[in-house]
Amino acid sequence: MEPLLQSGPMFAFAVLFLIVALFISAFKILREYERGVVFLLGRFYKVKGPGLIIVIPIIQQMVRVDLRTVVMDVPTQDVISRDNVSVRVNAVIYFRVIDAQKAIINVEDFLQATSQLAQTTLRSVLGQHDLDEMLANREMLNTDIQNILDSRTDGWGIKVSNVEIKHVDLNETMVRAIARQAEAERTRRAKVIHASGEMEASTKLVEAASKLAQEPNAILLRYLQTLTEIASEKNSTILFPLPMDLLEGVMQKSKSDGDASSQPKDSDD
Repeated sequence: MEPLLQSGPMFAFAVLFLIVALFISAFKILREYERGVVFLLGRFYKVKGPGLIIVIPIIQQMVRVDLRTVVMDVPTQDVISRDNVSVRVNAVIYFRVIDAQKAIINVEDFLQATSQLAQTTLRSVLGQHDLDEMLANREMLNTDIQNILDSRTDGWGIKVSNVEIKHVDLNETMVRAIARQAEAERTRRAKVIHASGEMEASTKLVEAASKLAQEPNAILLRYLQTLTEIASEKNSTILFPLPMDLLEGVMQKSKSDGDASSQPKDSDD
């Protein structure tokens, strides 16, 4: 009896210490961006937080959920475009938990599930577009992927706010082919611009010739202006333009003289 009586106060102290420890452990502090999903005997009870909350030990369990935006890097994916071009694409997605209950109850690991869904969606969406669309319409592709992910993760209590395609890597052969295509396109544009310039210049020359033909003295003024521009460049040789009317008169005179000399003279009887 004496050992039992001696151990009685120690046993009472141990029980009291255990009760105090359980009482203290019932108090939980959740930060502003955290929520606690509380289960009562294995069944969902409620979502608590933020601040100081009470979780009854043994009969209640709590799972913390972070509500901040998660930035997840989607690993590089091998994609075959609609025009049968193999590319390597990686992206980044931004999402956050908006319903802590669904994120814990409806899916085992919402981070892993969102990552796998983002990879498969990235491959399926990009595979429906040509390479030129991947390179030129990246904003449209980002929007399409974001809408698909947001609709599929809604049942998990997750909101996908943004998707950004970071890199579209091509092999060396395709890079050289695109470079040749760009060079050919720029050459075509240069030829079209040059032809358009020639067309506009010819139109303006016709209008200028029509204006100059209305006043004979205008041609002379143009001659003098041309001589002034040539003389200002300190050239040793000056080409003096002759009027076309004068040249036509000389040519007609030479032709008439040639015709007269070619006719046979009448012989005297």
